[in-house]
Amino acid sequence: MPNDIRVLFLGDVIGKPGRKAVEHFIKTVEVDFRIINGENLAGGIGITPSLAVEMLSYGVDIITTGNHIWKKRDIMPFLMEEQRVIRPLNYPSGTPGFGYTVIRKNGKTLGVANIEGRIFMNPLDCPFRAMEELINRTDPTIPLIVDFHAEATSEKIAMGWFLDGRAAAMFGTHTHVQTADERILPKGTGYITDAGMTGPADSVIGMDKVGVLEKFITQLPHKFEVGKDDVEVQGVIVTIAASGNRCLRIERIKQKV
Repeated sequence: MPNDIRVLFLGDVIGKPGRKAVEHFIKTVEVDFRIINGENLAGGIGITPSLAVEMLSYGVDIITTGNHIWKKRDIMPFLMEEQRVIRPLNYPSGTPGFGYTVIRKNGKTLGVANIEGRIFMNPLDCPFRAMEELINRTDPTIPLIVDFHAEATSEKIAMGWFLDGRAAAMFGTHTHVQTADERILPKGTGYITDAGMTGPADSVIGMDKVGVLEKFITQLPHKFEVGKDDVEVQGVIVTIAASGNRCLRIERIKQKV
């Protein structure tokens, strides 16, 4: 239908190979909004203002993040000014930046929220209560997309059920390993446990194999470098209703570039 909204979401974008993959790929798809998880843009860990601006210049509409958002300190003042780059909603009150934003383009409106899990992660405020509070104070007619940046599959699946019928779609991020469980939940929410990674597949979750293997084998400190080869774009495209929270179609992407 003409009023439906198509949204591209790309999983954790890793370093320069991932950035170049985004630049190339988003030109090839026709969607209304483009979202990426960008917490690994800077050398595989963290994000800088200049790299955020670079991604936005390619046509990315919103950049979500996660637990690595604070690795580059110069991002903090940037987050206070640029609402197209968001950090997890459930950080303590007073943390720089925004956990939710609304974007309007070509007569269409979309809300985007970013939250972070607590299992095997930082001891943050409860992501479930944070989402409950957000849903209660925002316009229910604006479709909501949620990036849940979490380690445990159980926590992400639980959040999917928690948001079913109250968000248009929820995409898990953080593990850099794409899951094959994309579906539309019974009350209409599009869901995938992890959208995957946009970057070098010939790697260990984006990092060069040699350094990671040395660390595992020797247990000694080792500097990791971003991998370079076999670059893939991973994520999803969802078609959602223009009002309310209902996903009409979800399509998983796993494509070499």
